[in-house]
Amino acid sequence: MSSAPTWGNHLLMFRHLHYEDIREYRYWDPSTKGLDFSGMLVDFRAAPDKSVVVLHACAHNPTGVDPSHEQWKDICKVVQEKKFYVIFDCAYQGFASGDLDKDAWAVRYFVSQGVELFIAQSFAKNFGLYNERVGNLCVVAATPDALERIKSQVKLIVRGNYSNPPAHGARVVNTTLRDPELYSEWKGCIKTMANRVLAMRKALRDRLEALGTPGKWNHITDQIGMFSYTGLTQAQVAYLVEHYHIYLMKSGRVSMCGLSTSNLDYVAKAMHDAITKITT
Repeated sequence: MSSAPTWGNHLLMFRHLHYEDIREYRYWDPSTKGLDFSGMLVDFRAAPDKSVVVLHACAHNPTGVDPSHEQWKDICKVVQEKKFYVIFDCAYQGFASGDLDKDAWAVRYFVSQGVELFIAQSFAKNFGLYNERVGNLCVVAATPDALERIKSQVKLIVRGNYSNPPAHGARVVNTTLRDPELYSEWKGCIKTMANRVLAMRKALRDRLEALGTPGKWNHITDQIGMFSYTGLTQAQVAYLVEHYHIYLMKSGRVSMCGLSTSNLDYVAKAMHDAITKITT
């Protein structure tokens, strides 16, 4: 199971792995532009026991909506009741709040509750190594014996898949994480980037509200991470593309990293124009 919506490759990978019963659980609530938490839990409880469920560790892609700590605790209880196999997709640690520990809270809480899980972690964004395809797979198992059996299966998959991965990006990450001075510098860099995105969110919301743009815009700052589900309709997105050459997904998802102090006013006025002129 994966969230509706989710990163496009999740469902693609499930299909390539020949899963026959691929399900989605409710996540995005268009009426509140936030989390459909009750719907999410209903779908979890309706799923078969021992289902595989993909959860986003932080900065949910594409919505930018994350559960609160209390909601994560409730999710964990249902996961344990249903004996789900959990895969955490952790692609934005540090890029959500600027704090590595804060962004890892959900994963660490699940582990503290004795949940066995997989964590697929990417360093593409937080290390700026997108074309190096660097990451790791962390496995939390209940017993040493289970861990050894999992390790043997992973080795077989690796051997049949890519055998030997490229080393350059991995060595960059390894060197940085092991060197205290470089590690400290890196943490400062990701905090700078995260703070810039947070500042762009606030600035966009402030401008839309100052323009009197119809609707509520608190969701822009309530959401977190690189992406925002703006709530714009497909027709409004098409208007932005045609008249302002502002490009975003048809779903209304926008990359907050594309905003800057030099284009904020242009983008806000364009969104205001699209929303006031296109009402469908």
